Amino acid sequence: MTKPDQTQAASADTIVVNPAAGSAKNIPRPEQTHFSVSSGFAQRLAKMQASLSFTSYQSNQLYFVGLKSDGGVNIHQTMIRKPMGLSYDRNQTLTLSSAYQIMRFENVLEPQERVNQVFDTCFVPRLVHVTGNLDAHDVGVDTHGSAIFVNTRFNCLARPSTRHSFEEIWRPHFISALVNEDRCHLNGLAMEDGAPKYVTAISRSDTIDGWRDRRADGGVVIDVAQNKVVCEGLSMPHSPRMYKGDLWVLNSGTGELGVVAFNTAGQGRFEPRVFCPGFLRGLSFHGNLAIVGLSKPRYQRFEGLELDAKLQATDSEPWCGLQIIDLDTGTCVDWLRIDGAVAELYDLEVLPEKTCPMAIAPESPEIINLITHAK
Repeated sequence: MTKPDQTQAASADTIVVNPAAGSAKNIPRPEQTHFSVSSGFAQRLAKMQASLSFTSYQSNQLYFVGLKSDGGVNIHQTMIRKPMGLSYDRNQTLTLSSAYQIMRFENVLEPQERVNQVFDTCFVPRLVHVTGNLDAHDVGVDTHGSAIFVNTRFNCLARPSTRHSFEEIWRPHFISALVNEDRCHLNGLAMEDGAPKYVTAISRSDTIDGWRDRRADGGVVIDVAQNKVVCEGLSMPHSPRMYKGDLWVLNSGTGELGVVAFNTAGQGRFEPRVFCPGFLRGLSFHGNLAIVGLSKPRYQRFEGLELDAKLQATDSEPWCGLQIIDLDTGTCVDWLRIDGAVAELYDLEVLPEKTCPMAIAPESPEIINLITHAK
């Protein structure tokens, strides 16, 4: 199985990467982007026996970071219009929210098959729900294999509908109506046992765009089953994730990765564990490691937060990329940094037992002639 190569290599030295060939039509292409990695990054992926995937709505790219046969880092880019939330399950299914679609990608390769003698995983969009522009953020998969996503414009959790743009399944108690107004900026979703467990929102605002005035300390974590705020006082929280019984959250406006510690009454308090120099979004785990996504706080909605003071206090500049955090020591042990045109990421996933993955865009010329069937 072959197709045009759409990958670039990365090393401990900075390199220049051009936009991928064979990309979807009518999607703005980014300018040149520079990737660099820590000296131990490739060895880290090999030890993990995993690869990484992350999204950037700014560049309209879904990225895959894996290893080549010679041990070098390989970065594959797939152009997708405004890719956002990612969810990977052990059935090798990758679910993605994008500008106006919820897509389910399937790996079409058998264990012994390769694309271009390089890629051991080839994700192809097999189920595409057209939702319209809902500004969908995080996405998860329930016990039935159906997508559940954060419908940010309508302030609710939703699932795809065969007739309508979406089906509402849950709404915060402080949102008075199902209306096309981003009031609280609902964004993050933590799944547990195939069901929504917690969500994050920038505020409890019930008026259009009200969340923008509460960015510094209006953020909340909500228990979905109880429809109750269980942690408050956060600064633009994102990416809640359940891991080994703990609720982890990115307090994006302070640049901190931490856990929510609950008391006997079920109320939580955010406990920061690690500071990372950037506006944090995207969180996944592997063993004793947390992989965190960092963005540069370039635009007004990211500025004027406590993150600015923390960067100044640590004599640091914000950067864009991934940091691999050792949870035992609270330190960054390896990293991938992005400079140039791309400055904002949204979500990421660890792909266990995948060495060098790739994907094909739903609007690309390659997908027209890629025919697979059961053997």
